[in-house]
This record gives sequence, C-alpha cells and structure tokens, in this order.
Amino acid sequence: MSNRRQFIQSTLALSAATSAGLSPLLANDKKLTKAKKSLNILFLGGTGFLGPHTVQYAIDRGHNVTLFNRGRSKENLFPNLEALVGNRDPDKDAGLAALAGRSWDCVIDTSAYVPRIADASAKLLAKSCKQYLFVSTISVYKEYSKVGITENDPVGTLEDTKVEKVDGMTYGPLKAYCEQAVRTHFKDNSTIIRPGLIVGPRDKTDRYTYWPVRVARGGDVLAPGDGSDKVQYIDVRDLAEFMIHSLENNNYGTYNAISDSKQETVKDMLASCQKASKSDAKFIWADTEFLTQQQVRPWADMPVWVPNQGEMAGMSQVDVSKALSAGLSVRDRELTAFDTLKWFSEQPEERRAKLRAGLSSEREVEVIQAWKEKKKSATS
Repeated sequence: MSNRRQFIQSTLALSAATSAGLSPLLANDKKLTKAKKSLNILFLGGTGFLGPHTVQYAIDRGHNVTLFNRGRSKENLFPNLEALVGNRDPDKDAGLAALAGRSWDCVIDTSAYVPRIADASAKLLAKSCKQYLFVSTISVYKEYSKVGITENDPVGTLEDTKVEKVDGMTYGPLKAYCEQAVRTHFKDNSTIIRPGLIVGPRDKTDRYTYWPVRVARGGDVLAPGDGSDKVQYIDVRDLAEFMIHSLENNNYGTYNAISDSKQETVKDMLASCQKASKSDAKFIWADTEFLTQQQVRPWADMPVWVPNQGEMAGMSQVDVSKALSAGLSVRDRELTAFDTLKWFSEQPEERRAKLRAGLSSEREVEVIQAWKEKKKSATS
C-alpha cells in the first residue's frame, strides 16, 4: 500500500462485504462476573460485527440493553431485548423519534460515519443519558509516518466539512468530525474509542481471517518481509469488554484501542496461526521490494501487514498505553486464531469458498514461484 488513501480505500471496500451466513456468537472464553451496578444501555446499531459481541458481553455482565436500528437484520440474535425501530438519519423515515422522551444511563454508538448523524443523536440524548461512548477509528489521524501516535496527535480535516461521501480521503476526517459532535453535546461525559483492525468470530471482511485459514491449509505460504514488521489488531471480544468496562468505570476521554505494537510481529502472528491449526505450513518470506514489484499490496493482498517504514510506518505502531492503563486487556493470540478458524469452518460452503481478502491461491503460487526463481538466479 503506497499511501493513506489506498490504505483506507482498501479498508472501506472490504468492510462493504455482505454479512450473509454468519453463525451465532462464540461463547466468551474468559471467566465472566456480574457488574457491581446494572446499567441501562442504549445501543445505536448492534446487528453487525462489533455490536453483537458488545451487546452479549453487556448482557453477561448483568446490564439492560435497548437496541435502536432499522430492524432489518434477519439473524434475530437478541429476541428478548427491547428493540426500537428508526433511522440514524433524522431526515429519513421516522428518524430518531423512537428515542424521544426516553432516558438511559449511557449510549453506545458504533454506527455513525458522518458528523450530521452523530450530532443528531448526541444532541437528542445529551439530557437523557449520562455518558456517550462513540466508536471511532485510528484512521482519524492526519499523518502516519510517526511511530507511537497518541490520542493527542492531530486528526485529519476536510476543506468541505459538509461532505457526506465516505471514501479513502474522507473516512478518517469524517470520523474525527463525528467525535467533535459527540464532545460538543456531552463534553466531559464523552468516551471516544479509536480501534484499529478489529478481528475474530463474525468478521465479514476476512482481513485477519485470511491468515489462520490460509495457514491451516498448509504447504508453502507467502509471507511478507522478513517477519520483523510490527502488527496491531484487536480481538472483537477484547474491544467489546473494554467498551463495557469503560461505561461501568466512567472512563471518559479518548482511547486508542488496539494491541500493544511492542508485543507482536508478523512472524509472531503467523506462528500463533500455525499453533492454532497445528498445520505443516512453511512460510516463504519475500522482501517488500520484491512484493512491490509483483504488485502484492500490503493490507489488501497481505492482510494486517503494513511495512514499518515510510509514510505509513505508524499505522501498526500506535501508542495504546492510555487504554492499557484504563483496563484494556488482550487475549492470547493463539486463542484468537483458533476461535476465528473454528467460526469460519462452521460457515456455509459458499462462504468459505473464496476469502474476501488476501491473495487467491493461484496468485500466491505465481508469486512464490517468482520469488524462488529470483533466489535461485541470485545464487547461480
């Protein structure tokens, strides 16, 4: 991936993949205890990837959850919860009318992508909720050449702040403006969570799933660089837990919510995938220059991986010390790989037939062959 626009555009394209064929939630492997105080939580969304995991964890902790969405999900995951039907866009259908005159302890917003939408819900709920938790993204930052980006680093801006088209250039800045809208109405009672790549069971994009599935298949596996590049991603269940604990503990402010970049490299990630599947995979490490020549793109063709040098060096080396101090915990990576692989193996055959991210089998064979020929010619 040569620049920010391509990187974000790849993320958005993969996120648009269909969600058909998702299996029920995997049981949480951590020991669950009840919260000291039960909260009444309004969830704006809750039917996609992060939403169901967060709702389930909130229920497990003993909280009362009300869902607000368009009522179009066919999964019916939480039939016993109160479900309010409406539209995040106040100018469409009944808009936010179902929320009027109601009150909750806190609200979770995972579904606002443009500031007008975030502003409408935050303004309406400012006097009826004590805390607003908004899920943003680490894509809000203006520059990524810096290693160790913190929550205080500058965020992106747009010349036209009224634009609502979400693409590779606008996604991050629009999320930053959404954050601003929430802070405007909730001020010090706002919590902004900035996750990076979210992975695990129910992930419809396959941006991480590619690796445990590909490694489990065994044989020669094309791997990027020399394995030393840092990687960062967050298990969806760890993120869900951090969000709920942030509400329980009144954690206000802004948090980069992803794994510690000091803890894991590409080599570590692939090793955890191999341990999870006990496969006979042999990793073929090809350097970045060669992969560039072969038009093998970081993040899109080699998911999770971003070279740790150049203008995107900071994308996988974000500072998460604030979130770790506030209670974010990251489960064993082998467990994330194992659970992801288990979930994916239970999907319908047509869903498993073609991964939505990463190289095709045919293209991988071609690149590996080209790499081996290059190595052979270099030693002859």
